[in-house]
Amino acid sequence: MTTPVRCTECDGRGWKIVTRRGNAAAVVLGMASSAVTECLRCDGPERACSEGEVFEWEVRVSAGNGEELGACGSSPFQATAMDGLRTAMRGMPVGASVRGRITHSVYGPGAVPDEASRCVVFRAHLDPAGSVRFERVAG
Repeated sequence: MTTPVRCTECDGRGWKIVTRRGNAAAVVLGMASSAVTECLRCDGPERACSEGEVFEWEVRVSAGNGEELGACGSSPFQATAMDGLRTAMRGMPVGASVRGRITHSVYGPGAVPDEASRCVVFRAHLDPAGSVRFERVAG
């Protein structure tokens, strides 16, 4: 068992843990996975540029002759992205024709996601009862 360590980035309010963040990214990039020490409370200084993978969600609203981009967001976690998309779609006006999608991006440390690293992993729609239904996209 390891000794708990107080985080210095958030003035000791959080505890640091060792995680295997970016394991999927490391496998895709052909790099060995590495352990990262993260705080349970704050993002810490290295989180912004070294995540390695991100899930982006967006809502599209049918309007007139086409579609308009509605709410959108991103998260390093798939479940959080699904919750964000679900909440945004349920918040749309009653009777609006909406659909959503979640894309997964994998990129190297210090890099930004590009079109080659993005793939759609889920599509979503509202059923007649107002529930959000997710469909996994084969990729």
